[in-house]
Amino acid sequence: MKLYGYFRSSAAYRVRIALNLKNIAYDTTSVHLTRDGGWQWREDFRAINPQKRVPALALATGEVLLQSLAIIEYLDETHPEPPLLPADPIARAHVRAVAQIIACDIHPVNNLVVLNYLKGPLAQSQASADDWYRHWVTQGFEAIEALIRPGPYAFDAQVTIADLCLVPQVFNARRFKVDMAKYPKIAGVDAACLKLPAFDKARPENQPDAE
Repeated sequence: MKLYGYFRSSAAYRVRIALNLKNIAYDTTSVHLTRDGGWQWREDFRAINPQKRVPALALATGEVLLQSLAIIEYLDETHPEPPLLPADPIARAHVRAVAQIIACDIHPVNNLVVLNYLKGPLAQSQASADDWYRHWVTQGFEAIEALIRPGPYAFDAQVTIADLCLVPQVFNARRFKVDMAKYPKIAGVDAACLKLPAFDKARPENQPDAE
């Protein structure tokens, strides 16, 4: 397998954690999202992912998978140990809800292309863009703080896709100076996860393309 990603992309970060947890060997190809205007806009990468975003996971069959949650669920279906979703359907729904608050509500409005649009065509300042970022993280984290059940991970003692989404989002929240003291449960889950080798290895600063 080959993972096309960027060290600071939270979506690629999620997939790295899943690959590490499943003990799946993979190669990495950096798609630098800011250097030289952004490598994601190059024609060679467009041929891999027409959406021009990371991550993309190329399989040995030649198939290319897109979108982090779709990739993670594929990995969970094809490499079922350890499972990333609970067996109980209601528990699964709760886990997916938290994952989707991050992947569907927080992340899309704070993606690099959105922030660049705010600062470019909409002529917003860096400070305004940073305030925008923190606003949506705060809204999402307030809900997640009430929904998770640390024990020590987001939902008890099993790592799930909720944790895979939460840890990268906390990383970015800290980058944008979100006050994590307001979210002790989230901060506790993040700390517990980062003690695991699979999460530690996936940290942005541990990637070959880290700046």
